[in-house]
Amino acid sequence: MCLIDDERIDYLVANEKMKIIQSPSVFSFSLDAILLAHFAYIPIKKGNILDLCAGNGAIPLLLTQRTNAHITGVEIQERLVNMAKRSIKLNALTEQISFIHGDLKQMHPILGHSSFDAVTCNPPYFRSPATTEHNRNEYLTIARHEVMCSLEDVVRACKLHVKPGGKVSIVHRPGRLVDIITLFRKYHLEPKRLRFVYAKEGREANTLLIEAVRDGKADLKLLPPLIIYNEDDTYTKEAEEIING
Repeated sequence: MCLIDDERIDYLVANEKMKIIQSPSVFSFSLDAILLAHFAYIPIKKGNILDLCAGNGAIPLLLTQRTNAHITGVEIQERLVNMAKRSIKLNALTEQISFIHGDLKQMHPILGHSSFDAVTCNPPYFRSPATTEHNRNEYLTIARHEVMCSLEDVVRACKLHVKPGGKVSIVHRPGRLVDIITLFRKYHLEPKRLRFVYAKEGREANTLLIEAVRDGKADLKLLPPLIIYNEDDTYTKEAEEIING
């Protein structure tokens, strides 16, 4: 497997059965991707799943451990798409995962309307700062800030591509919760499950996981909090089970 510049091959989870190509200067997946892949509803035996803002393919790769459905990833950064495709090949998953280099705002001609049973997305978290405040690393700027797509662009795309009754799952920051719910309802995605993630007990939540159903009825369930670390900085039992598969 040919690696470029500072790329390396890491284990995706601790069971050492799945590998992923990463780069500290381009992109490396975070805990958020693992949490979303575990949280999201997905069809188990068959169907079609779409992952938007797919990065280097961590979520599609992780989802293959839970489903036989076909998974399509969409990522706007060509370098990340290249990394993802090599990781897919490395894990012999080319029959189950397809990766598209493209803008999620322009995927309708390729993906069609209402084509997917479930959609997942780990979007950029931060509103786009002034150009002078951008990270010097363009890859990281695009991954973290709403430079190439806004939160509304993401929600609009989720609604466009998910089937009626299909589920949309997103990981984000608690500070954007009101924006997310407002946009979900604007695009007829009814919030159904919400879970806050905390680094440690007694701290403020630093992550949220939310699921919505297209054209669903109002019935939001607030799930128990997920605590990642014990006081001694070891993983909690639940976090250990999620992170290590």
